[in-house]
Amino acid sequence: MLHIAVSGNIGSGKTTLTELLAKQLNLNAIYENIDNNPYIISFYNDMKRWSFNLQIYFLCSRFKQTMEIQKNQLRVVQDRTIYEDAHIFALNLFEMGLMEKRDFDTYKDLFDLMISFLRPPDLLIYLQADVSTLVRQIQIRGREYETSIRLDYLQSLNEKYENWINTYDLGKKLIINVDGKDFLHNPEDLGEVINLINANLFGLF
Repeated sequence: MLHIAVSGNIGSGKTTLTELLAKQLNLNAIYENIDNNPYIISFYNDMKRWSFNLQIYFLCSRFKQTMEIQKNQLRVVQDRTIYEDAHIFALNLFEMGLMEKRDFDTYKDLFDLMISFLRPPDLLIYLQADVSTLVRQIQIRGREYETSIRLDYLQSLNEKYENWINTYDLGKKLIINVDGKDFLHNPEDLGEVINLINANLFGLF
C-alpha cells in the first residue's frame, strides 16, 4: 500500500498533478467526484441552502474512497483528502454564515467518527497558490458553475488551508508553491516534485 494525497484550493492544479504523478510513479489515480456531484451546481447558485448537503456528499464520497484504499491495500495518488472537507470547506462555510451551527456540529461529529476508522496518507502534498493563480486556473478550465465563485471565498479558503497545513501532524507533508509553475508543460517543474516525493518517502534524490 502507498497512499499519496494531493491537497489544495480550488484551481490549484490538484487534478493535473494527480494524473501526472500516477503516470510517472506507476500508481492508481483517485479523483474528486465533481462532475457527478448532484449538489455542486445548486450550491454555487445558493450556497446557504445547499452547503450542508454538498459537504455531506463530499464527506461520504471521500470516506468511501479512503476505505477502499485501505481495504484493498492500493497504491494510489488521491485528489484531495477527507481532512480538507472538514478543516477547510465546512469550517469556512460555517464561519461565513453559510452553514448553520447545528448542521456544522452534526457534520463535525460525523467527520470525527469517520476518521477514527482511517489511516492518514503516507505523504500529503499541499499545493500553495495565490488567489490570482487560482482564478487564472479556474478560468482556463472553464467550468460554468465555477464562474460565480467569489474572490473573498477563495481568499478565505486559502487562509484556512494555511492554518490547517501548518498544524497538520498526522504524517509526512510536502508544501509546494505552484505560482508560476506548469507541471503539465514544463518537465522540470514536474521533475522537481517527483524528486521531493522520493526524498520524503524513500530518502532518494
